[in-house]
Amino acid sequence: MARLPAFCRDCLHEAGGEPRCLACGSPRLVRHGELDTLHIAHIDCDAFYASVEKRDDPKLRDVPVIVGGGKRGVVSTACYLARVKGVRSAMPMFKALALCPEAVVVKPNMAKYATVGRQIRERMLRLTPLVEPLSIDEAFLDLAGTQLLHGESPARALARLAREVEAEIGVTLSVGLAPNKFLAKIASDLDKPRGFAVIGAGEARAFLAPRGVGTIWGVGKATQERLAREGYRLIADLQAADEATLARRLGNEGLRLFRLANGIDERPVNPERETKSVSTETTFDVDISDFRALEQELYRLTRKLSDRLKAGGHAGRTVTLKLKTADFRLITRAHSLEDPTQLAHRIFDHARTLLQREADGRRFRLIGVGVSELADPALADPADLVDTVNTRRGIAERAVDDLRARFGKEIIDRGIMLDAPRRTVTPQPDRNLTSPDAPPAGPDAVSSSGTPRAEAPRRR
Repeated sequence: MARLPAFCRDCLHEAGGEPRCLACGSPRLVRHGELDTLHIAHIDCDAFYASVEKRDDPKLRDVPVIVGGGKRGVVSTACYLARVKGVRSAMPMFKALALCPEAVVVKPNMAKYATVGRQIRERMLRLTPLVEPLSIDEAFLDLAGTQLLHGESPARALARLAREVEAEIGVTLSVGLAPNKFLAKIASDLDKPRGFAVIGAGEARAFLAPRGVGTIWGVGKATQERLAREGYRLIADLQAADEATLARRLGNEGLRLFRLANGIDERPVNPERETKSVSTETTFDVDISDFRALEQELYRLTRKLSDRLKAGGHAGRTVTLKLKTADFRLITRAHSLEDPTQLAHRIFDHARTLLQREADGRRFRLIGVGVSELADPALADPADLVDTVNTRRGIAERAVDDLRARFGKEIIDRGIMLDAPRRTVTPQPDRNLTSPDAPPAGPDAVSSSGTPRAEAPRRR
């Protein structure tokens, strides 16, 4: 029997059939018949936010850590010590703390996480220009044709990357290697944390067959129930189906499911994935019904959103308001503008109008604002010879941006914040929604505003 290609993930030495590396003694060997021919990878950082917090605070190293807000918020990330107790991302914080009362809760620091994410992305780009980001801490890579450049197979280059990120940046990641994106994404979840899993083309159908249809990207609970009614509970059921029958019953979705069930995915790794929307939201520790308080929180979020649009080179035509009532009912309202905008005052004015229509005395636990239908920022906020007031407000906002950049974000503010209390809220991770190929990243939080208010800036 031929020896399978294998190497040690810790020292990268070639390995044979032994259970441990003969060079360093590590048991972390990767061995697979297609190891030297596969080049599509999915890289996913392990409990990313929590890993960064543990890196920066040694006292957290051996304790369960939950990154999230107060008791009214949700879990952004939980470390593996907390996950053992049942804590999961998007779980309400009160449930997470009931499962793991000894956990240390850390509020999200998105600026810090974004910095670390960029450092990791830069190292990915040293391997290949074909890096398709899915979120701040995960991406697809295509390393085809890089073997001569790096002097080693894509598999070894990926293992070297994981080792360097852990040593130099201080967080760990898991790698999935496969012939396509669908299988690579599944593989990266198989061996977490610090994993390296391989799914080859020859084993794909047998590997997928016993798994539930929910393994397939885009098949959520409702789709699973629909497929179950049609007799498709396992991927094996889809594999056994006739492609034409699936197309007749489920349309284009049936064709997609048939191909993925058989391990076929021809989507390329696309480094030009387009951002579809930018948004931010926050959950209150205490429900709010007062319009003035909601308006002030909306302004804070709008200013933050505007900063992100300007920094990211985005502008948007559609402003969306997101609210969640005390009984967890989600409300979204949108308004489209004639021209795209980056400006906080324009976004806020339209979002405030939408808020006025909904703030009828009901108590809200969450508010969010965002923009979509993104466009070239060069087209944003054109000068208006008729509405000169709005043009002057835009010029004033840019000047305020310069002051805030030089002296701090709190140096100057709008009059709306004069009586704003320091309110305890739970910031949620900001969301950039990307191309339809990306796995669901959760609902985007967006907002729109209302009637312009002439409010004088104040210096603190």
